[in-house]
Amino acid sequence: MSKQAVNQGVKASDLFVQCLEAEGVERIFGVPGEENLDLLESLRTSSIELVVTRHEQAAAFMAATFGRLTGKAGVCLATLGPGATNLITGVAYAQLGGMPLVAITGQKPIKKSKQGRFQILDVVGTMRPITKLAEQIPAAGKIPSLVREAFKRAEEERPGAVHLELPEDIAREHTDASPLRKIVTQRAAPDPVAIRAAVDRIQQAKSPLVLIAAGANRKQVSRSLTALIEKTRIPFVSTQMGKGVVDERRPEYLGTAALTDGDYLHCAIDQADLILCVGHDVTEKPPAIMGHGGTAAVIHFNFTSAQIDDVYFPELEVVGDIARGIDVLTHLITPSPTWNFRYFHRVGEDHARHVRQRSDADGFPVLPQRLVADLRRVMPDDGILALDNGMYKLWVARNYPAHQQNTVLLDNALASMGTGLPSAMAAKLVHPGRKVVAVCGDGGFMMNSQELETAVRLQQDLVVLILRDDGYGMIRWKQESMGLTDFGLGFRNPDFVLYAQSYGAHGHRLRRTGELIPLMTACFAAGGVHVIDIPVDYSENVRVLTDELMAKSCLVPFADP
Repeated sequence: MSKQAVNQGVKASDLFVQCLEAEGVERIFGVPGEENLDLLESLRTSSIELVVTRHEQAAAFMAATFGRLTGKAGVCLATLGPGATNLITGVAYAQLGGMPLVAITGQKPIKKSKQGRFQILDVVGTMRPITKLAEQIPAAGKIPSLVREAFKRAEEERPGAVHLELPEDIAREHTDASPLRKIVTQRAAPDPVAIRAAVDRIQQAKSPLVLIAAGANRKQVSRSLTALIEKTRIPFVSTQMGKGVVDERRPEYLGTAALTDGDYLHCAIDQADLILCVGHDVTEKPPAIMGHGGTAAVIHFNFTSAQIDDVYFPELEVVGDIARGIDVLTHLITPSPTWNFRYFHRVGEDHARHVRQRSDADGFPVLPQRLVADLRRVMPDDGILALDNGMYKLWVARNYPAHQQNTVLLDNALASMGTGLPSAMAAKLVHPGRKVVAVCGDGGFMMNSQELETAVRLQQDLVVLILRDDGYGMIRWKQESMGLTDFGLGFRNPDFVLYAQSYGAHGHRLRRTGELIPLMTACFAAGGVHVIDIPVDYSENVRVLTDELMAKSCLVPFADP
């Protein structure tokens, strides 16, 4: 380096990467462009791994899933214009799903005249409505503070997406600035008076119930809630994104809210006189736990105060660090002899009995009940299912008991198709020693199927299930449930076996229902990327999830002893 360069200080792109390293960033997912070349060169000599994907959307999904699993912001990279707009769905996925993510995009020079409007959009203005923070870096000296603020905002409760735009002329500047030290923020504990009030109301209730939602899906919260359930034996239900926070093999588990209403767990919700709602997130589609004129009191227990809407208006809020608050509540609470859980236990038994129906069916194509049961049989306790969005998501949420936290990765916020394969790839990077399976519909799989090349290039051990019904199955279910004619939702598929092989992956086609478990076992043992084409019979959708459940009646509650 010349004496003049030394006197100028550090190059801005180098400083930007140093700031990322100071934040603990280990890898970046993305598709670089011309406006990122200085940053790319700085990354080349850094400690950060660049994972090049085949589409920017997949990069954002992978970064968001990394954030979901680690609590540290995942980072994705794109160029200006179409590269930036391709990130948007993944950025929105992170924002609505409460997943910490930092999206970095390039831009043309901002300090000299631009040559026309080629590829130039107001990316910062576009990102602002779907992020917690969106800023252009206007000068090299601003890099340390903006990067520190971006990661702080992305990771603090409620987590979400942030965006930084680094123009190419700013990336080439020099500055004397240096990275800011990362400071760990200690979240405040809830007010002891509020916790004491919650304890009193729970102990005075006759039939309390715990509802575990998306905001409770944090490592320390899982430990604390498990201790509360173990001490009190209060039954619990979960939303889809709260699934697995507490081991669902426990006898207190009553079910996951795969459906908005009409399932067995909703009978328990209707009969509870108090609901301890932990981690409620208004962006997740929750079960309807409140109604004007309803009898259940609701306690809101969360990092942030409640956002009131037509179906959620709790009468007591306990706001602050959830784990610390639940620990205090568990210490103070004494199981009450007046609690009556007999009705809840009966509901749990009926739910479990209904889930077991047709779980051994040998018909082919495979029924979803058998498919989900076989997945549970073949997956270890810590094995991870990464779900795309489709009809199977409801069946897995309802029928697949999660044994550990974050072993069922599904999205009940943005609910975007195309997430399954990228999310599974990110999960495998975070947990290389665990078995990871992507569960995709044929529609969702084809939206990011090109990432098979990325998985093969990364030498991942990954199993990808394509549940094939040659159409958009969830919308077909809703279309049929409304009594409408099947129209506009069908398509044709490639030969998925040959398609997988063209990327260097292994392709398989299920020809008999009983083959799934031995085939998946063999794929796990062989290593590499395996794609399994599974024909699925969704004729059960309307019969079970619409007609059968809606026709049931909730049991008459047992009288108090």
